[in-house]
Amino acid sequence: MAKNLAARGGPAAIAALGSVGFDGRLVFPGGFELTYKETRSNAGAVRVDAALQGLTLVQAYDGKSGWRINPFQGRKDAERMSDDEARSIADTGSIAGPLLSASKDGSTLTYLGREDFDGTDTYKIKVSQKDGDEFVYFLDPDSMLEVKMTETRRIRGTQTVSEYEFGDYEAVGGVMFPMSVETGPPGASERQRTIIAAGTANAAAPASLFAQPASPAAVK
Repeated sequence: MAKNLAARGGPAAIAALGSVGFDGRLVFPGGFELTYKETRSNAGAVRVDAALQGLTLVQAYDGKSGWRINPFQGRKDAERMSDDEARSIADTGSIAGPLLSASKDGSTLTYLGREDFDGTDTYKIKVSQKDGDEFVYFLDPDSMLEVKMTETRRIRGTQTVSEYEFGDYEAVGGVMFPMSVETGPPGASERQRTIIAAGTANAAAPASLFAQPASPAAVK
């Protein structure tokens, strides 16, 4: 864990990164693409905007609760996420991530030995959160960075398993982040890809960016 922390940039660099922004593309199986913009705050808030032809899907977590706007399902107003969904976006949007946050949030770390991933004999470490969600990380033995993660969590009472593959790491504000992420269920032949073109350290991240907007009816 000490080597992974150093590989990510070290505790001082992570603590100094007040926020980070990413701009790129979200590519779905079949080649369907949306523009992608994500902002993370070290206060624990995150917001993702994915847009196509004037329609923007928004998912956000303000540090306490999550919300979304999904015009692709005919919904123009913000709606609150379930607690399970909010935890999911909070975990994936953390600057440090569940692995490096484990020692501070009460999670349990378990070393699972070594396992081959694409020809590399990786280290496996499991993070078991207090709410029961689990993350198994695969660390490259040379870079000590995460190359894969298997996430197991319950969403609305149903257990879901997702795999993430990380690549093309670059430093943003002295902290290493993957610029390519592939996501999907285990064994999927095609996966969703997030391709980051640019990362910005200490991007503008006011609290209002993450706050759920009031519905038109509430404003009146």
